[in-house]
Amino acid sequence: MKSPAVLLFLAGAFAIASGQVQPANLPPHKIRTNDLVNISIYGEPDLARTVRVGSDGAIRLPLLEQKIKAGGLMPDEVEKAIAEAFQREQILTHPFVTVTVAEYHTLLPVSVAGAVRNPITFEPIDKLTLLEAITRAGGLTSDAGPEILISRPNGAASLVQRIAIPALIDAADPAVNVTLEGGEEIRVPEAGRVFVVGNVKMPGAFPVHDPGDTTVLKLIALTQGLAPFASNEAYIYRREGGSGSQNEIRVDLNKIMQRKSPDIPLLANDILYVPDRSGKRVTMSVLERVFTFGAGLSSALLYMVH
Repeated sequence: MKSPAVLLFLAGAFAIASGQVQPANLPPHKIRTNDLVNISIYGEPDLARTVRVGSDGAIRLPLLEQKIKAGGLMPDEVEKAIAEAFQREQILTHPFVTVTVAEYHTLLPVSVAGAVRNPITFEPIDKLTLLEAITRAGGLTSDAGPEILISRPNGAASLVQRIAIPALIDAADPAVNVTLEGGEEIRVPEAGRVFVVGNVKMPGAFPVHDPGDTTVLKLIALTQGLAPFASNEAYIYRREGGSGSQNEIRVDLNKIMQRKSPDIPLLANDILYVPDRSGKRVTMSVLERVFTFGAGLSSALLYMVH
């Protein structure tokens, strides 16, 4: 008498050879509603079926009075459930059942774009979390801004949900690690930038991840400090929102660095300009070019006003 393991192997070989079952090339996942599954029973070719899982997560087989629960189960768990059902209803004594998934019913595509390492569009076979989708895109880049935008399909319109990155990544708040149902468009905008030019050691453009944490003193530190002939005064050039006009804000660097004056917060697109001690300052037309180049500002332009 052959062992159960040998019989099970023979059952699978017979089913594939007879064309009743497609080889299982798909990765193992829990079976879901609308998945297409192949079912075969060794020695019972008339009972072989390819069936689609119903909206209730169940499948129906010939001769069985009761439906078989399949949704949420792995294929081997469904095999066991089918075998037990045939035994319970006294139809077959020791059935060897093989279940393979012929087709996973995928959800609508999910896309991840913006400040991620590998922008991607994929078809999930099951619901997934926001963090799982970001991981599939290779994670966030260093240019990622403070929030993630999720557009969800809603008929003719889309609903946009904003997720704070610090809450998702740093605080690991499960409430903001939302579940994706399929069809979402995830966009990670790049952070705004502050430009530091003039008499500092390393002029550059620096991302603003947290507006409340981006200050004059911190930006001077990021540029590795003032150059030898830097003035004690600096200037912040700031564009106003709707008008496009520019404000010039004088900064007493000496007092800020000596902790005699409060540090000054900077906003995205601000230009912090540190002139030299001669009292000469670059013209506004040169600094205006900084705004024109924006985030794509070249290092050559930054050093033009050094």
